[in-house]
Amino acid sequence: MQSQIYTNYRLLLPHEEILGTIAVREGIIVDIQPGVVSQGQNGDGNYLLPGLIELHTDNLEKCISPRPKARFPLELAAVNHDRDLISAGITTVCDAIAIGDVTPKDDSLRIHHYAAMIDTIVQGQAAGRFSTDHLLHLRCELGYEHLYDVIEPYSEHPLLALLSLMDHTPGQRQFVNINKYKSYYTSRHGVPEAKMDEFIAMRLDNQRQHALANRQALVKLSQAKNISLASHDDATVDHVRDAIAEGVVLAEFPTTLDAAKEAHNHGLLVLMGAPNVILGGSHSGNVSAMELMKLDLVDIISSDYVPRSLLQSVFIISQEANQPLYEVIKYITLNPAKAINLDRQIGSLSIGKKADFITVHDDGVVPRILEVYKQGDRVA
Repeated sequence: MQSQIYTNYRLLLPHEEILGTIAVREGIIVDIQPGVVSQGQNGDGNYLLPGLIELHTDNLEKCISPRPKARFPLELAAVNHDRDLISAGITTVCDAIAIGDVTPKDDSLRIHHYAAMIDTIVQGQAAGRFSTDHLLHLRCELGYEHLYDVIEPYSEHPLLALLSLMDHTPGQRQFVNINKYKSYYTSRHGVPEAKMDEFIAMRLDNQRQHALANRQALVKLSQAKNISLASHDDATVDHVRDAIAEGVVLAEFPTTLDAAKEAHNHGLLVLMGAPNVILGGSHSGNVSAMELMKLDLVDIISSDYVPRSLLQSVFIISQEANQPLYEVIKYITLNPAKAINLDRQIGSLSIGKKADFITVHDDGVVPRILEVYKQGDRVA
């Protein structure tokens, strides 16, 4: 089979940037060389870099329910979600499906519709309906009474890549500041101000009754089934030390400098949000992602709730942290691949890996994705 040739591109390789040529055969990268050749697709000096890898995005929820009382059909929402991702250059995603809501709503996606959401992703992936490769990231709200009973049946699912341990109880982790907690849940989740004290008391009671037992059971399950485990919103050194003892490999969104230092220094992969980078800080008032980047305490960037923020963030990091672009793209390619044990297949422009890559034009203002390829075939 004849090779596909891509030449005159700025190739962002694992350890350098070169103006060169890449060859693909049967969906696999078979050669990478410096210099420009006379055949193949001419990139006119634009960037060519690995497809982006996303470990934590709840964009599917947004596509299902773009407004609090609106519900789009699941199949349509999943396809729209997939198009959001692939157009943002994300070629592999761990869809974050939250189990256990923070509010006891009768129509809660996170309590009543999680199974249908998972089934829609699994069926769409099997049917070839998606352009991005979809995996599952089950987000476990520890105060939810029935959490373990929901998670355990999925523990050997072939698409399950990650479990994360979440605790959104007011007064700690992401919401140390109670006033910010109240503001967030009245505006985002529609909790009436008059009911807020009752709501907080309910959340505290749920944590006291269920969080510890759920955490212990899920840690044991992850170890028995060899599932990558993440902590979430660690705020203190003790939070991180607990996570290390539990076998956590990924620290999602540490909220303080001390927690990020402790996690990074003990070998956990530290994940921060691209919106935090772009906006210059956390919407919850927590530690700045860019501050942590400049201290070399971050390993992975996630788009979180804005898929198109992922690529933009690394261009900002490269400029503000004065790091070469070929180094900072590892935060959205190779490092997340390592976190879910896929780095032998994807995550870098390397001979023998899948030809998942994107081409990008940078005009110095906003980097613009030109094309997206999956195993050598253009998909966007």
